[in-house]
Amino acid sequence: MVEIRRSQERGHVNHGWLNAYHTFSFDEYYDANFVHFRSLRVLNDDRVAPGTGFPMHSHRDMEIVTYVLEGALQHRDNMGNGSVIRPGDVQRMSAGTGVFHSEFNASRDEPVHLLQVWIFPEKKGLAPEYEQKTFPATEKRARLRLVASPDGRDGSVSIHQDAAVYATQLSASERVAHELSPDRHAWVQVARGRVQLNGDTLEEGDGAAISSESRVELTGAGDAEVLLFDLA
Repeated sequence: MVEIRRSQERGHVNHGWLNAYHTFSFDEYYDANFVHFRSLRVLNDDRVAPGTGFPMHSHRDMEIVTYVLEGALQHRDNMGNGSVIRPGDVQRMSAGTGVFHSEFNASRDEPVHLLQVWIFPEKKGLAPEYEQKTFPATEKRARLRLVASPDGRDGSVSIHQDAAVYATQLSASERVAHELSPDRHAWVQVARGRVQLNGDTLEEGDGAAISSESRVELTGAGDAEVLLFDLA
């Protein structure tokens, strides 16, 4: 079963400095049918204006993954980490018992476009952690590149949950496939471009919940970038 969540159906806020779409309930946006999917709690599609961003604020008991599509994001936190996240980078922050951090557009001229993902941790009260790795476009071209996993395998960042996150970049007619175990589910999010998912067309910003399927097939329809979540 494939349940499509169209881009225009998502929650939307535009604060001027922040133009954001929420796949799941977030902040003041609430949809009883889309609070979360399995352990995937938040999937925000954010565009942040130059020289602006999220000032220091706190989180706890959440695995936070940031995936930058365009521009550069400046990160700072109370663990002493300071970095710039660019396209190809994946940042993982385990909020655990509590962490304070800020995220600002690192440019005074160009906007930054990012996906921010929150995943429920396997248990509460974990020690806060930070990790950032780079995954070149060549590693995602016409293949599913593992970027986050419970055990950090294949050079992915490590998350405290039975979930695997893959990224791929597809040109027209390029195809990738992912096998799903009978007890697993998947979420597909089109970061940009257009793809075919098991025969259905997904446009930029569309997502899809997948259950009771043995295989996820993605075919590019022009240039596209997609995230695939394999979830318990």
